[in-house]
Amino acid sequence: VQLQASGGGLVQAGGSLRLSCAASGVSFNFNEMGWYRQAEGKQRELVAVITSGGSADYADSVKGRFTISRGNAKNTVYLQMNSLKPEDTAVYYCNGRFAGLNWSGQGTLVTVSS
Repeated sequence: VQLQASGGGLVQAGGSLRLSCAASGVSFNFNEMGWYRQAEGKQRELVAVITSGGSADYADSVKGRFTISRGNAKNTVYLQMNSLKPEDTAVYYCNGRFAGLNWSGQGTLVTVSS
């Protein structure tokens, strides 16, 4: 199973980015997909998750600014990030969950300049 995240980059504060993630080598549909991030020197934290039914939840720090969605293709997920802040700078990881197990892939770096 591989989860490939993409879409990161350098953006000025107030700008937007859209992250994408697609899983390969998976024969089942993830019950839940999500995004986590890890800033330098900090622990990995949950950003947003979405169930197969479309129910979403967000970290308080991103509510109202970020939107998670699942794609039409199986096991794809997106994260639309608006009004970015320097404190959003981190490596963002895509995660998939099925039958109590988690899969995560290589992250994509998001850098927000002030």
